[in-house]
Amino acid sequence: MSDVVRLSPLVRRITASNSGPMTGAGTNSYLIGDAEVAVIDPGPAEDRHIENILQAAAGRIKWIFVTHTHADHSPAASMLAKASGGELRGCVLEPDDGHQDTSFKVDHNLTDGELLDTSEFSLQAVHTPGHVGNHVCYRLKNEGMLFAGDHIMNGSTVVIIPPSGDMRAYLESLRKLKQLPLNTIAPGHGEPIQDAIAEIDGIVSHRLMREEKVVEALGKAGESSLEQLVPLVYDDVDKSLHRVASYSLWAHLLKLEKDGVAEKTIEKHWAFGEEHWRLH
Repeated sequence: MSDVVRLSPLVRRITASNSGPMTGAGTNSYLIGDAEVAVIDPGPAEDRHIENILQAAAGRIKWIFVTHTHADHSPAASMLAKASGGELRGCVLEPDDGHQDTSFKVDHNLTDGELLDTSEFSLQAVHTPGHVGNHVCYRLKNEGMLFAGDHIMNGSTVVIIPPSGDMRAYLESLRKLKQLPLNTIAPGHGEPIQDAIAEIDGIVSHRLMREEKVVEALGKAGESSLEQLVPLVYDDVDKSLHRVASYSLWAHLLKLEKDGVAEKTIEKHWAFGEEHWRLH
């Protein structure tokens, strides 16, 4: 069995073997509690990873939570539920946008702020749209630990994928998290982050810096396509990642349009400083 890492008195972590450029060392699956176990993000549909979770939980899985329905976080959920009898919980708010794991079906559709109280722990759902519209973080109230899925990752920035992904919503969700008593962030990928509030502040600052570069690039280049803007805005990022970065660039432009700073003039093109929006 892969290593089970004890992060705290209530939390254990098992990492799936799906390492890669977008997943780091792999997807982190978290087990909360001992007498009755809640699993957060069972991960990809890998038989070995599912068996590792089942062995670590020792027949005590009662709830299976997902932060969002992407292929590296939720496909194992239905398989784990079938094997364990655990109740599937998540947030289904949107139709498939072409990036969703459509195999995930909830037994219980969560609402923002909803609590699961057990004899061992209290887990709160926090709706955090941004990366995608149905993203949920989970706050372990006993320890001030936030299970952040892909809202916050250790070692890399989160890709925002429109139309479900929304940069304005992402920043608002980060500011929302700052209002909660948090100590540690347990990300969907990477190691725990100890100073939660400082990390959130750093992410907001980074995104606003990137937004300033978008505005600067539009001001210098004039009307430009995404393809033309990516190397200007992401000149500090390896070119092999520019295609992925174009999604977040698109999300920045959509936010700037809502803010009245940029407008879409023809399909896939933008102009700086205009006051109206026109579809091709």
